[in-house]
Amino acid sequence: MKKGILLNAEISAVIAHMGHTDHITIADAGLPIPHGSQRIDVAITHGLPGFMPVFSAITDELYVEKAILAEEITQLNPDVEHAILARLKALEIQQNNKIEIIYCSHQALKQMTKESKAIVRTGECTPYANIILCSGVTF
Repeated sequence: MKKGILLNAEISAVIAHMGHTDHITIADAGLPIPHGSQRIDVAITHGLPGFMPVFSAITDELYVEKAILAEEITQLNPDVEHAILARLKALEIQQNNKIEIIYCSHQALKQMTKESKAIVRTGECTPYANIILCSGVTF
């Protein structure tokens, strides 16, 4: 059995296969998943699991270089945005790097998900709780 924090085999495999600049999306329950994209559905019911626990577990495994958020989160879901930014700030310290944070329209973010190695669907049911994480390198 895997000893690390992240026990989900599908997510672990995606992260293990990622290279520099590859990305993975963590999505709320409502984000449309493009046809042909790998869907890793961890949703059980409304709110379970929430976005933040999934985001935290994935960022415990993934070396993050850049994060992309929908600009709409600032007005329509500031609590989740603040939690995301706090986690990214802590991750910068843990990884000893600066994580670039980019905001774009929700429409643009949805288009970018087409390039993700996988989209992890959570049970989160608050608006714009979605992020694209771009992989860095550890050396």
